[in-house]
Amino acid sequence: MQLNTLKDNQGARKSRMRVGRGIGCTKGKTCGRGVKGQKSRTGVSIKGFEGGQMPIHRRLPKRGFSSLADNEFAVVNTGGLQKFLELGKLNAKAPITKEQLVEAGLVRHADAKVKLLAKGTLKSAITLVVDAASKSAVALVEKAGGKVQVAA
Repeated sequence: MQLNTLKDNQGARKSRMRVGRGIGCTKGKTCGRGVKGQKSRTGVSIKGFEGGQMPIHRRLPKRGFSSLADNEFAVVNTGGLQKFLELGKLNAKAPITKEQLVEAGLVRHADAKVKLLAKGTLKSAITLVVDAASKSAVALVEKAGGKVQVAA
């Protein structure tokens, strides 16, 4: 077999339908679009248009509220911290800050707020500086002999 002898299987490539080639053709004159008007033109998209009637998305009342100052946190679990401490990516002797968590790869973005949650076990006594922490996570860290500082 050579590259210049390769070809597709029978029926693998289908040629496109040529429309608008006269009324004798299958797809002639209106090209399968019906009759005249806005919908028969190309590039026309009338999503939500109900023929002059007020569209349903404008008839229904607006609901809810989206805060611009949404508190989205990057979650750090105690089990994940223990795993990174065992791998040597985090130093248990020095206070662990957001920058060190980003450097280790536990948090993706440096500008994200970090929240500590109690999922998994923690054996090492560490000092953590985070933006938020659950009560059970703080209790778990203190039980291991560590301390959690919540930055205001």
